[in-house]
Amino acid sequence: MMNASLVGVVHEASRYEQITDILGSRYGIKGVLTGDLIDLRQQPASTWSALMNTPSAALGSSRYKLQSGEAQRIVQLLRQQNIRYFLYIGGNDSADTAHQIAQVATEVGYDLRVLCIPKTIDNDLPHTDHCPGYGSAARFVALATMDSALCTEAMPDHYPVKIIEIMGRNAGWLAGATTLGKERAEDAPHLVYLPERPFDAERFLAQVQEIYRQIGFVIIVVAQNIRDAQQQPVGAVGARGHDAFGHPLISGAAEYLTTLVQQELGLRTRFDKPGDLQRMSSATVSTTDREEAYLVGRMAVRYILRGMTDRMVTLVRYPGPRYACETGLVDLASVANTQRLLPDEFIDASGTGMTEAFCNYALPLIGEPLPRYVRLRGL
Repeated sequence: MMNASLVGVVHEASRYEQITDILGSRYGIKGVLTGDLIDLRQQPASTWSALMNTPSAALGSSRYKLQSGEAQRIVQLLRQQNIRYFLYIGGNDSADTAHQIAQVATEVGYDLRVLCIPKTIDNDLPHTDHCPGYGSAARFVALATMDSALCTEAMPDHYPVKIIEIMGRNAGWLAGATTLGKERAEDAPHLVYLPERPFDAERFLAQVQEIYRQIGFVIIVVAQNIRDAQQQPVGAVGARGHDAFGHPLISGAAEYLTTLVQQELGLRTRFDKPGDLQRMSSATVSTTDREEAYLVGRMAVRYILRGMTDRMVTLVRYPGPRYACETGLVDLASVANTQRLLPDEFIDASGTGMTEAFCNYALPLIGEPLPRYVRLRGL
């Protein structure tokens, strides 16, 4: 949804005479540091409508953590070019970057207005009802789980246990969305393991064995960063270091659990890892998500022209049965490096499923209703 927000910014900024240039930074903050900027006004008009339906990040992105003194250097570079408005699209770490720049601008007395435009499939930004990017990723994982489960159901003797590993860093919003296609208790996923609940291997094996005994196959969803009671990542066996912000690059939860089931229960088990497809599949874009990503881009321009700075645009859900949202603002200081986990009321009593309250929250975000699959009578 980065591109939809970018289009919203360009469309809105083009309406105001006081905005003389609209520049895009290649590869996020790295482009600002290196002066790798492009004039977005030079793009053909047809580009913007097509970009609304184009996945990934047209300007490029990066996971670069500002080093000591670089926020000061950025403000100096922006000052040299008389850039007065700075909009940054991203999640928790991007909010921190934007906040640092806003603080430095205030300290040195440069009239620079800085706003963050939210975008993360993790849906873990605080003080916003949800984040652009989440609805489309949630739609993808819900459909992927429904489809993969039917494959297992058609050949339960081949691989009776399937484990699907889902992104989400330390929050289970995306893993929980795999349940949105459930219509019956016996529908997949049968077990969902979330970062918000400690993982217990013995209980896991007992649950898998019982579900297999009841229906003959088991579909399990596991968030990539589930942890045990000692807060050790279950996937630590496949750890691959840390990113620039110090977040561990965990891999291996699904592999570990697959081996565990095969060794302890003797059941053939396989795993699926959709990986980056969760955040860039153009086939499962939520129309609601795309419209809201565009909206926060446009509103960011309006807010910044009203003098707002050091804030993030938020989505505020109206109360009532009919889904609708408006935008708001929140201080970046309360967003930077902070995560919003799944609240207890969204996780069922077993700790391995989602509540009706979660479904009511998430279903409006995924756009059109999910397809309803049928089974042959008598089977």
